Amino acid sequence: MTEHKIDGAKAEAFANRVVDLLNGGALAVMISIGHRGGLFDVMSTLPASTSAEIAESAGLNERYVREWLGSMVVGKIVDYDPEQGRYVLPAEHATCLTRASSPNNTAVYAQYIPLLGAVEDKILECFKNGGGVPYSEYDRFHEVMAEDSGQTVVAALVDSILPLAPGIPGRLEKGIDVLDIGCGRGRALLLMAERFPESRFVGYDLSAEAIEYARSEVQRLGLSNVTFDVRDLTDFKVDAQFDFITAFDAIHDQARPDLVLEGVARSLHPDGVFLMQDIAGSSHVHNNIDHPVGALLYTVSCMHCMTVSLAQGGYGLGAMWGEEKAHEMIRDAGFKNIEATRLPHDFQNVYYIMTGTVYQDERVSADAETRAA
Repeated sequence: MTEHKIDGAKAEAFANRVVDLLNGGALAVMISIGHRGGLFDVMSTLPASTSAEIAESAGLNERYVREWLGSMVVGKIVDYDPEQGRYVLPAEHATCLTRASSPNNTAVYAQYIPLLGAVEDKILECFKNGGGVPYSEYDRFHEVMAEDSGQTVVAALVDSILPLAPGIPGRLEKGIDVLDIGCGRGRALLLMAERFPESRFVGYDLSAEAIEYARSEVQRLGLSNVTFDVRDLTDFKVDAQFDFITAFDAIHDQARPDLVLEGVARSLHPDGVFLMQDIAGSSHVHNNIDHPVGALLYTVSCMHCMTVSLAQGGYGLGAMWGEEKAHEMIRDAGFKNIEATRLPHDFQNVYYIMTGTVYQDERVSADAETRAA
């Protein structure tokens, strides 16, 4: 066996990179704390302040706030004046760390790190024994997803996303039947139900917790044109019932995405439209090396998207199933016309618009034969 000579400079550079990664991971946890505790929001409105002043404004314990500030200072997120003992969040940093900065609030995504870390032991068991970790093991996942989609989907839904579907905004105004699959807490569907009172909306999701929350929102908002149901979409199939079907960041999580996509194709009216948002990336890992959040997406996929599908005995596609695989599965499901586009505000997703299916052709042919007879 040929002995490989270690490049000392390369080894040292990589070791330094690993240290940077450890610091980055630790800061991600602290950014999540700062977001959830409202510390960034509070600091963005304060002048240079002491830890006691910041804690009082945020309604939090000073000792914990002071230690959190320590991580923010050494992480170069918060500036500190040692002579005055005062901290300040630079305005430039607040542009991507506060709720007021949405849809550019990257602190929202930091929540995934501690959330996924909580299931590390269960994921490791899957590495050893196979299988998966079910949705029920993820505390707060739908809460974080709702906040995530609030930035990428809900905020841009009416003005940017719905217009991608040909004719749909006008048809929604007049009144059509709409289904959102994998709806989570239903924020997108609730917005559409409020905005388009003449249309009728249905949301399906596997999570009872998410559906319960969505139903409570229906009551709070006093809506009568939207319903939510707990449903496993694997056997989803209702012939020609809906005019418009949406799936926001949901298909790759399914146990059998092939059957779900086929069910969607069968469930559309002859002039129906299917709008699917999913992760932008390639099915081939080497094409994702320069993806700006590739490492994060593969991690989220391994620790959630892939494993929840495998827990149901599913395909385990994962978040990085890629555009090539998506197009293949959409065509195999029976869709004939597929258009994929990206939006300026959302670099990490692709929006697929699908019209025309083989099942619609079959129904037209059957109707013609019936009339001829």
